Amino acid sequence: MTHPFLDLAPLTAARFASVEDRVARLLDTRQDVVITQGEALLPLEGAIRSTAGPGTTALNVITGPYGQTFGDWLRDCGATVIDLAVPFHTAVTAEQIRAAFAEHPGIDFVSLVHAEAATGNTNPVAEIGEVVREHGALFYLDAVASVGAEPVLPDAWGVDLCVIGAQKAMGGPAGVSAVSVSGRAWARMAANPRAPRRSYLSLLDWKERWIDGGRKALLHAPAQLEMLALEACVERIEAEGLETVMARHASAAAATRAGALALGGGLEPYVHEAREAAPVATTLRAPSGVVASELVARALAGDPAAPLAAGGGALAKEMIRVNHYGADATPGAVRGSLTALGTALAERGLDVDLTGALRAAEQAWR
Repeated sequence: MTHPFLDLAPLTAARFASVEDRVARLLDTRQDVVITQGEALLPLEGAIRSTAGPGTTALNVITGPYGQTFGDWLRDCGATVIDLAVPFHTAVTAEQIRAAFAEHPGIDFVSLVHAEAATGNTNPVAEIGEVVREHGALFYLDAVASVGAEPVLPDAWGVDLCVIGAQKAMGGPAGVSAVSVSGRAWARMAANPRAPRRSYLSLLDWKERWIDGGRKALLHAPAQLEMLALEACVERIEAEGLETVMARHASAAAATRAGALALGGGLEPYVHEAREAAPVATTLRAPSGVVASELVARALAGDPAAPLAAGGGALAKEMIRVNHYGADATPGAVRGSLTALGTALAERGLDVDLTGALRAAEQAWR
C-alpha cells in the first residue's frame, strides 16, 4: 500500500535541528533546546529525574494536579520535598516563594507550573524567577499549557528547565515536546549519579550524543509525522505572529469570563481574580446543586463541537472548563460554549440571559 504519509523520505538530522532552532526562537532563548519524541510528560519527568536526587531540597509549588505529580517524582528520586500548595482558585505569589526560602534556606530546586489548564490559573513566573535567582536554586517550569497563550521567556525569567508541548495553545501535535536546558541544568545532570543514561528519559543522552556532536546524527528514528506537524505548527505561528496568537487567547479568556458572568444561572468563574486566570482555558464553578460533569454532558449533547470539559477527578462535580486554545481561541468557539452552557442551564430550569452573555462576550473581545 502506498500513502502520502507512509512514503515520506526519512527526516534528516539537519531538518530535525532546524525545527529545534525554530522552537528556540519561539521561546526567545539561547539555551539548548531538545525536541523529545513523546508527549510532554516525557521531558517533564526526564528533567526532574536528571537533576534531582537524595541531596536535593526541592520547593514544589502546587497550584493544580501537575504540581502534585512533580512532588511525587521528586520524592521518588530521593529529594527532600517542601510542598507549597495554594488553593486552585488562585495563583502563588513571589512573596510566598520568598517566605519558603526564608523558612528553608537549603532549597536548591524549584518546580512550578506556569499555567494550569486543569484548574484555569496562571502563575507570575517573571516575579518568581527573580526570587529563585536571588537564592541560586535551579528553576524548573512546566509551560506546556502557557506557550502560545502568554509569554514564555526562559532566559529573561531565569528558567533552567522549561518544558513545552504543542497540543494546546500552539495548536499542534501532542506526540512531540521540547525542553530548553540551561548550562547550570546540564552541569547539575552531569554531577547527578542518578541521572538517567541510555534511557528514553535521558536528557544527557541528547546532550552527549546529539548536541555535543554538532547535531549531526540522531539518537534514534524520529517521530516523522509528529515532527512535520510541529514544524507546520511553528510555521503557522510565525506567519500569524506570536503576539497575535497570544492576543487571541487573551481575548478568548476575557470574552468567556465576561460572558459567563453575564449569563447568570449561578455560573461563576472558578479563578476569583481575572489577573490570575490563564489565557489558555477558563474554568467555571457550576451552580449550587448542579453536577458539573452532568451539565457539560448536557451542553455537549446540544453542541458536540463546543470546547467544553468537566474538571478532572474530584473537580468533576464542581468545575467546568472552556478550552479556548489553539484553533478554538476564536469568537465563534466562545459563543458556542456560552450558548451550549446557557441552553443546558435553561433546560434545568435556571434563569439565564444568553443574549446578554453573548453581548458581554463580544464587547470583551479585545
